[in-house]
Amino acid sequence: MSTAAERARALRKRHQRERQAVVFGSLVAGLGVLGLGAAAIYTDVLPAPFLNRPFSTPTPADNAWVLPPAPCPPEETLPIAVSNVTVNVLNSSTRAGMAGTTATDLEERGFVVAGTGNADDPKTPLPSEIHFGEAGIAAAYTLAAQLADPVLVLDTREDETVDLLLGDTFPGLIDAASVALDPGSPLIGVAGCVAIEDAVKDAVPGPTPTPTETPATDEAPASG
Repeated sequence: MSTAAERARALRKRHQRERQAVVFGSLVAGLGVLGLGAAAIYTDVLPAPFLNRPFSTPTPADNAWVLPPAPCPPEETLPIAVSNVTVNVLNSSTRAGMAGTTATDLEERGFVVAGTGNADDPKTPLPSEIHFGEAGIAAAYTLAAQLADPVLVLDTREDETVDLLLGDTFPGLIDAASVALDPGSPLIGVAGCVAIEDAVKDAVPGPTPTPTETPATDEAPASG
C-alpha cells in the first residue's frame, strides 16, 4: 500500500503537469494567433498598423518664416561712420511707439534715420532684424554693433540703406560704451554667416516699403 507521503507527491506531480500543460497550451495558442495575423497582413487581408500612418511635421505659425544665412562681410571690410548709415526703423511688434523711440536713440548716436513706421508684413518674433542689400553690408554690420544679438537678413535692394525691424522683445540699443567697433579693424561676421556670393542666392525680396509715418506716430500692428 502506498503511504500518505507517496500519495501527496503523486498529487503534486499531477498538478504540476496540469499547470505546464496550461502554460504551453497558451503559448502555442498565442503563437498561432500571431501567425494568422502576420499571414493576413502579408496577404493584405488586414492593413498593417502604423505603416499607412502618414508622417507629420509641426505646422509653422502663419507669421513664421525661415531666415536665410547671413552674409559674412568681405575680407578687410571696415566699419563705416555712423553718419553714413541711413536707417528705416520699422515696428514689427505689438508695442506702440517703439520705432519712434529707437529712431531718436539712433539719431542721438549719429545715424541718419530716413523714416519710421510699421513693418508692411509684421513677422518678426526675434528681438531685432536688420535687412540690407549687398551694397549695404558694411552699414548693416555697423548698425548691428549697436544691438544685442540682431539677425542680419540679406535682401535684393541695390542701395546702401538698411531697415531695422523691431520685435516684441526688442530691449533697445545697447549701452554706447559697450559698442565694440573699431574703425580701423575689419568687421567680423556673425556666427554661421556664409560668403556673400552664397548668401545672394537666398536673398529675400526687398527692400521693405519705405515708411511714411513720423517717429511720433508709429503704432503697434493689429494683432490677430
